[in-house]
Amino acid sequence: MTRRLVEVYKGARKPEAYLYVDKARGLADVPEVLLGQFGDPRAVMTILLDTGRKLARANAAEVLAKIEEQGYYLQMPPTAAELMSRDGSRD
Repeated sequence: MTRRLVEVYKGARKPEAYLYVDKARGLADVPEVLLGQFGDPRAVMTILLDTGRKLARANAAEVLAKIEEQGYYLQMPPTAAELMSRDGSRD
């Protein structure tokens, strides 16, 4: 699928971690273990996602593929190395 209505959730336990899920399915396909580690999920946005859309820290095509394949996409916080390289690229 190249286009999907996606709900994005932020968790209470992992700052800057986000779960992307199909809006119609909600959190139904997210494993209980992951939800437990993620913390209380709070919906932060709904977007119509297609493969050409630009996302801040994820590849839209990869997000859509993961949702199709496993029912969700987990975006983890950036690593220290990623933050350092991003800061260095601004100079």
